[in-house]
Amino acid sequence: MVPRYARPAMTDIWTPESRFRIWFEIEAHATDALAELGVVPKAAAKAIWEKGAFEVERIDAIEAEVKHDVIAFLTNVAEHVGEPARFMHQGMTSSDVLDTCLAVQLARASDILLEDLDALLAAIKRRALEHKYTPTIGRSHGIHAEPVTFGLKLAQAYAEFDRNRARLVAARADVATCAISGAVGTFANIDPRVEAHVAEKMGLTVEPVSTQVIPRDRHAMFFATLGVIASSIERLATEVRHLQRTEVLEAEEYFSPGQKGSSAMPHKRNPVLTENLTGLARMVRGYVTPALENVALWHERDISHSSVERFIGPDATITLDFALARLTGVIDKLVVYPARMQKNLDRMGGLTNSQRVLLALTQAGVSRENAYRLIQRNAMKVWESDGALSLAELLKADPDVTAALSPEEIDARFDLDYHFKHVDTIFARVFGEAA
Repeated sequence: MVPRYARPAMTDIWTPESRFRIWFEIEAHATDALAELGVVPKAAAKAIWEKGAFEVERIDAIEAEVKHDVIAFLTNVAEHVGEPARFMHQGMTSSDVLDTCLAVQLARASDILLEDLDALLAAIKRRALEHKYTPTIGRSHGIHAEPVTFGLKLAQAYAEFDRNRARLVAARADVATCAISGAVGTFANIDPRVEAHVAEKMGLTVEPVSTQVIPRDRHAMFFATLGVIASSIERLATEVRHLQRTEVLEAEEYFSPGQKGSSAMPHKRNPVLTENLTGLARMVRGYVTPALENVALWHERDISHSSVERFIGPDATITLDFALARLTGVIDKLVVYPARMQKNLDRMGGLTNSQRVLLALTQAGVSRENAYRLIQRNAMKVWESDGALSLAELLKADPDVTAALSPEEIDARFDLDYHFKHVDTIFARVFGEAA
């Protein structure tokens, strides 16, 4: 975890204090359930809640000697609880504590990420509605294609992040399972009702079969979902970066008073936030492959996954939390230049309407092949003039074209608003009829 790219609420989930607090709650709830089943004295379960405490430094010191983190934790808690502590961890194994704790941490991290997504979706929606009919050029392969609106660009991003939110809800449910099943997961030394009790208290569901560890396909799907969200962040960030290029300059990141763009060139206004988001997205995606490789464990358990998860659990969630918040800020303050968008739309002499004329020629009886040839030979003249020539005027001067279409019919195919007649339909699909 790099503090530069971390926010307190998410970071707190992964602190040693938070982890050991979750461990304590798991152990205490399990002891409560055992007491209700008559396996341990109820007084012992009560004493654990009343006297139970721990110190991170003391746990670390004990672990340095015993080389086992859960034993070190239990030893430290026992120093506070006293004799009743012998009833803690009855029939449980370390993985019961570790895996259930990780499930709690990932569920809590998911809740923060879902809040982040909600904030991002709200910002995108607001800006999409603001620019619902702001004309801009659509590009394919980076080349001018046909007109769109800037609102449609943002509506696409909204729909993508809305899908990501649904994916994360599903991934959260998938990973939030509890395992209190003992060695090799058979419940030989602990009643399944203990697991059910702990699951309820910790906000989890029971793991149907845990083989001592919770199956890591759940975690693989979770981190893969984070990777997909990161890719969507990069997609939108890359769009902003391209739009901020000097030659394009249709939108740019907010440049605050006093901000400096370059140590050498005072004129620079660089897309530093979206470039940073591109890098952060690479990091989050980098955690997906280790999560996939964690699925294959030996027999009922090994700990080859453990060291991996100590990295990717905190780092992936903390980084994605920061990235989502940063992207929300970028979109919220994004500076949009409609006049520049219109200028870019106009700079290629009407080439963006070539398909409309093509279709009109075919409707007028010209074969598609001939219609394509007639338009392309005129369009290339406009292209090579860098937009100095007008496609409409060239077409009206071409007798092969005017043999099928009148000048008025040609002019009618250069109406910008024509391209936006279904914007309402698209917005209704994305945002609902109210949009």
